[in-house]
Amino acid sequence: MKCAIGLDYGTNSVRCVIVDTADGRELGTCVYEYPTGEAGILLDPADHNLARQNPADYLRGTEVTVAGAIAAARQAEPAFDPRDIVGIGVDTTGSTPLPVDRNGTALAMLDAFKNNPNAHAWLWKDHTGYAEAAEITALARAERPQYLAKCGGTYSSEWFFSKILHCLRADPAVFDAAYTWVEHADWLPAVLTGTDNPDRLRRCRCAAGHKAMASDAWGGYPDAEFLGKLDPKLGALRGTLSNETFVIDQAAGRLTEPWAARLGLSAGIPVAMGAFDAHLGAVGSGIRSGVLVKIIGTSTCDMVVAPNDAALADVPGICGIVDGSILPGYFGLEAGQSAVGDIFNWFVNYLQPGGKEAGSHAALTEKAARLKPGQSGLLALDWNNGNRTILVDQRLTGLLLGQTLHTRPEEIYRALVEATAFGALTIINRFEEYGVKIDQIVNCGGIAEKNAMLMQIYADVTGREMKISRSAQTCALGSAVAAAVGGGAHPDFAQAQTAMCGIKETTFKPIAAHHKVYKQLYKLYKKLHDGFGIQGKVLGMGSIMKELLAIKEKANA
Repeated sequence: MKCAIGLDYGTNSVRCVIVDTADGRELGTCVYEYPTGEAGILLDPADHNLARQNPADYLRGTEVTVAGAIAAARQAEPAFDPRDIVGIGVDTTGSTPLPVDRNGTALAMLDAFKNNPNAHAWLWKDHTGYAEAAEITALARAERPQYLAKCGGTYSSEWFFSKILHCLRADPAVFDAAYTWVEHADWLPAVLTGTDNPDRLRRCRCAAGHKAMASDAWGGYPDAEFLGKLDPKLGALRGTLSNETFVIDQAAGRLTEPWAARLGLSAGIPVAMGAFDAHLGAVGSGIRSGVLVKIIGTSTCDMVVAPNDAALADVPGICGIVDGSILPGYFGLEAGQSAVGDIFNWFVNYLQPGGKEAGSHAALTEKAARLKPGQSGLLALDWNNGNRTILVDQRLTGLLLGQTLHTRPEEIYRALVEATAFGALTIINRFEEYGVKIDQIVNCGGIAEKNAMLMQIYADVTGREMKISRSAQTCALGSAVAAAVGGGAHPDFAQAQTAMCGIKETTFKPIAAHHKVYKQLYKLYKKLHDGFGIQGKVLGMGSIMKELLAIKEKANA
């Protein structure tokens, strides 16, 4: 038996899965909820843009989950032996950079900075750098348009340099104490392999290319002159960033003896290059040309690949086109929505309509599923945490239109689900407008697994069949696939995916009558989308309320 470990560092927890490389069977799994902050996130009640994490939680979570998964695997499979594990793969959220000192130690783990949120990891959904993102975009448009061409035309506040530049201005003491900044996806593999000294650390292609404007075409990360025009200190930081980046078929290093002893594993096994959870979730879902993988969680990431031996048009508004970022030998294309599950959680946990029981996800879903498309007369915009794709504007906010004195909680809940489906369709349309053909859609993540109503709505809105990845742990499975290739269990990713990945038999096909109504609603959604999202465009907004009422009355007739 040859096995691989996949470590999946999410927004609220870390998950470890041990997988049989022959068939993808999951032998053992364990989850560790981050203890710091609120559901693992350091927040600031005075600033809704701030979201940080404690890197110490990542390390403790590694120890707990690997031990737990090994124990579970031993119980499930008597023949299992930890010495059967041939490699470790790692995925994380991103862009989630953290400041480190000259030795590679996270500042948050030093006594002088442990209570300073600016010294912790800046979680993907931290938007405090929105002003800096706009400044970076403006400078790049004027002087380095090639930097923006490969990341959708607009630099986001969710990304690497926006966060670092904001720290420089908001907390110079933290910035000055940091020798460099490292993505979580790079830091964790480096810690496990003893390569966390900045001079030895390897940086992954997906983080550098999609979130930090790095490309081999211009020698790696943006040049020091460009960064120096934003701030001379940022220009100096460029000297700590390597010119070379690495894809997931390469190793970050090998597991050190101290970490092997802590984890109960064999020293010297390879640790694959890290990558973002969405990218390895796509790998675990069997991504290939023509397949869009939707990773549906607190936010949503939409992943597509295209062979890198053919020209590919730049696609405005997406989160990047990077050679080798998802699969070696392919361009990786990333898009997504800044909030999906987070929107539903906001409604259930913050507003708590009808109380905890009547307003639970399960109760609202049960009632909302009985409604017909258009019956509520409601229409929402899915921008409660900004718009990631295609407007790339984190300063946009949510909207609910059409409520009356008779509007019920389940109607709002369904409208919020429909809004995320309309946002998903907007992304699909943008890909295909620029020649990226999508033949299949595969969904993964807890929401896709558990919420049949949402999957049916997505099918009805898009007019496309919704398939679901076989594994409930697709990001961790994708990490294990990378570990299997790195550990020699499979010669390449194509063969590893064929052996280890699959699709569930249950799928969701569009209902023609529902799709017809949703086509009408989507036209209204697009008017709201463009009217509120694009400056200077107010497109027939005066008729939207009346059109919603007409659709509602027909649905209720």
